[in-house]
Amino acid sequence: MDKPVKKIKCLVVDDEPLAREVISRFIARVPSLQLVAECENAIQAMTIVQQQEIELAFVDIQMPELLGTEFIKILQHPPKMILTTAYPEYALEGYDLDVVDYLLKPIQFERFLKAINKAALQIGVTPQPAAPPPAKQEEKPESYFYFRTDRKMVKVMLDEIIYIEGMKNYIRIITDKGAIITKNSMAAVEAMLPEAAFIRTHRSYIVSRSKIRSFTGEVIGIGSTEIPIGKLFKNNVMKALAQQA
Repeated sequence: MDKPVKKIKCLVVDDEPLAREVISRFIARVPSLQLVAECENAIQAMTIVQQQEIELAFVDIQMPELLGTEFIKILQHPPKMILTTAYPEYALEGYDLDVVDYLLKPIQFERFLKAINKAALQIGVTPQPAAPPPAKQEEKPESYFYFRTDRKMVKVMLDEIIYIEGMKNYIRIITDKGAIITKNSMAAVEAMLPEAAFIRTHRSYIVSRSKIRSFTGEVIGIGSTEIPIGKLFKNNVMKALAQQA
């Protein structure tokens, strides 16, 4: 009889619901990981760490009330930490705190696994291979997501989204029914959206492929709006649109 897999008890701390969902899905694919709890801020996380056995925490750096790095500093006996953020300039401070690894959003599963293997070795658990992703014919991408706005969760259907605009710590979702502003990052939203239906054209813009009416090497036309194509994104955008045309 095979021995049961020793699971590393994990905590996810991020104020962005979509970012928490990405990490939680990744955890579910690794047999040696067990998700104990999710928290939207470091204050909640402190209670969890004090009351439950947590061996590995995924902590976002930029959070309200208490930064992820500040959270690590005040814990007397912190678990192993993997920092997550959309801002690479915070990496140096994270390593000064002796964290296991640093994941830059949007987080790719292969990079996530590399960080997990580091953590497993430090914790003393044999790394386990990840479960394969669901078969293509079984995949059913979510047709909607909920976003918090005006103190409530609002359902947004993916096929209603025209484009998404980043505004520092917020995003503006332009839909067929109007605009929604919610606290989130472009990186977190990009990681959740199906690649076949959306494409990032600029640091501040993600567009729905089905809503594109025209494009040049500099802009994409959607309705009466022109969305810029950033230099860093141009090759990928042109390749994707050429395949779509």
